[in-house]
Amino acid sequence: MVWTAPETERTIAPLDVLTGDERVLADAWLDLQRRTLLWKCGGLTAEQLKLRAAEPSGLSLLGLVRHMAEVERDWFRTRFAGQQLDYLYCTEDDLNAEFDVDTADAESDFATYTREIELVGQALSGHALDEVYVDPRRKVEMNLRWVYSSMLQEYARHNGHADLLRERIDGRTGH
Repeated sequence: MVWTAPETERTIAPLDVLTGDERVLADAWLDLQRRTLLWKCGGLTAEQLKLRAAEPSGLSLLGLVRHMAEVERDWFRTRFAGQQLDYLYCTEDDLNAEFDVDTADAESDFATYTREIELVGQALSGHALDEVYVDPRRKVEMNLRWVYSSMLQEYARHNGHADLLRERIDGRTGH
């Protein structure tokens, strides 16, 4: 049986929660962006997920899933939470290795992405948006609110890429 990316339910409303406090809304918007990426991949085979946008670009839906797993891990767990973690796909010599999907295992990569989201949730539990940390790369103080803002723009940008990639693969469009 050929593996396909799980279908993800897409709600019409942008959020289920419309009147929560800032953290509740930030979590809801981030969750929406995460679900949007998975929704764009739903029902596609591993080979379809590996299809590139257009030469010479190496951009693919599977590459985006791997990239966002790497970004979630880096910003939330490594930088904010201070966990000592290795890269999932990248190396110091190739910081774009997550986009090298020719021999990637899509099913495993989707499981890694899902697990990373769960681990991020655990790492953020009990932390306020105002909580400050020293970013280990930039050597400046930042707060969790900044990380959420950065992640939202990262997902929004890449979900736009995902729109175009999905349309190229099978013509499916939507928001």
